[in-house]
Amino acid sequence: MRRHSWATARDLVLALGAIALVTVGFGQLEVTNPTIVALTYLLVVLLAAALSVLWVAIVSSVVAVLLLNYFFMPPVGTFTIVDPENWVALLVLLVVSLVASNLSSSVRARAREAVARRDELSRLFDLSRDILLTTESENAHLSLARSIARRFELDYVAICLPGHGEWRLHEAGARSLVLAQGDLDTALHAAQGTLEFNARERAYGGHRTVRSTDGAEVDLVPLRLGGRAIGLLASAGRSIEPGTLDALAGVAAIAVERVQFLEERKTAEIDRQSNELKSALLASLGHDLRTPLTAIRLAASNLQAGWLSEEERRTQSDLVLTEVERLSRLFQNILDMARIETNAVTAEREWVVPGEIVDAAVTQVQHALRGHRLEVSAEHDRAVQVDPRVTSSALAHLLENAAQYSPEGSAIRIDAAATPEGLSIVVKDEGPGIAEADIPHLFERFYRGREARRHSAGAGMGLAITRGLLAAEGGRVWAENRPEGGAQFSIAVPGAIRPEEFQPGDTP
Repeated sequence: MRRHSWATARDLVLALGAIALVTVGFGQLEVTNPTIVALTYLLVVLLAAALSVLWVAIVSSVVAVLLLNYFFMPPVGTFTIVDPENWVALLVLLVVSLVASNLSSSVRARAREAVARRDELSRLFDLSRDILLTTESENAHLSLARSIARRFELDYVAICLPGHGEWRLHEAGARSLVLAQGDLDTALHAAQGTLEFNARERAYGGHRTVRSTDGAEVDLVPLRLGGRAIGLLASAGRSIEPGTLDALAGVAAIAVERVQFLEERKTAEIDRQSNELKSALLASLGHDLRTPLTAIRLAASNLQAGWLSEEERRTQSDLVLTEVERLSRLFQNILDMARIETNAVTAEREWVVPGEIVDAAVTQVQHALRGHRLEVSAEHDRAVQVDPRVTSSALAHLLENAAQYSPEGSAIRIDAAATPEGLSIVVKDEGPGIAEADIPHLFERFYRGREARRHSAGAGMGLAITRGLLAAEGGRVWAENRPEGGAQFSIAVPGAIRPEEFQPGDTP
């Protein structure tokens, strides 16, 4: 407002200066024809009306008429008018100046209004684009408020949504205002009535102006879906015409409804995935349970036969023990997954050499490693401070996975060492490798790649358990394909390194 006042005062000074310059110039040139002077004055007044506000043109018109009378109409040097024709000339000059000034101001006002409407339409379009680009429901209401404040250059914006006995306000803008709950309740209650349209303001009813606790004026506009008010849009700062505010509230209401649809879609997608995971888990567990149980039942029936030799009995007995170990491993996987899901895995660090971690892991999955050559390169002279139980369990899952997807008789290599960063373990196999599309999802719960589903059954828990166990002690695991063929899984667990020879029984 202050800048506008200074600009108007400057325009007035320039207009009066131009009139004075015309007066002095014609006086020096001894121009005595009042018609020429009057037309020149009229040109200056029209320029003032075209470039400034109406009252600047009116003041310029009055001053021009007075100067024309005083300097160029006889008797010169007085404001007396003797000739009636001069009265007509002065009145015509004044009326033409005022009418032309009014028309020019009206045209400029309409031009400003057209530009303002174009700008508001552009702002609404940009806001709609911001809403369409929003794909996440989390913090979407706050993002909507920020977009409105930024696009419409408002000091304060709040998306007000009624809750259970209280309002949820998502606020944005440079100012921080406090709105009375009673004002919001009253505005929403008034918006629940009959929907009326004001043709003059091009807006629906329900608009209210309230004051915040610090006295700032805040416009409240209902957020309507159809004819139902679902909340309020609060704004403060620059003035926005009611029609634009109503359109803005309509776009905001659509955005609120879209956020609700996004939440519902997300919930439905989570339910769908959960059902798929449950179905896949039940199918896999059913297969993994049925296979060893069938083998145990057949072996137990064979052991009852009297015609079996001693060697055949040992073979059947080994089969029973192997399948029991497989069942135990399956139940342990289910327990580990449950512990990971409930954040019940805790790390208890001890001084341990990498070789002992490898030995413990190999012992856990001896049954799976049968039929494979095991090549181990592990340090036994430097201790690292990790949780041996958690780390060996994670490594055991990687070994079991390597054995499951490698051809029988192939080699599985384990490299374990203590590095300045902690414990490093690499497991290499000679299997078919990992499909590039499967690598980003390899450690997700119950995920099994196309190659895995074709070669063997399983629940897809092993690698997810590995990642969860290592995360409990700040470690990580990743997979990649080897250039010479096969897959490579790497484990990195941060921990302190003790370079001297490890002594059994030492504690950290």
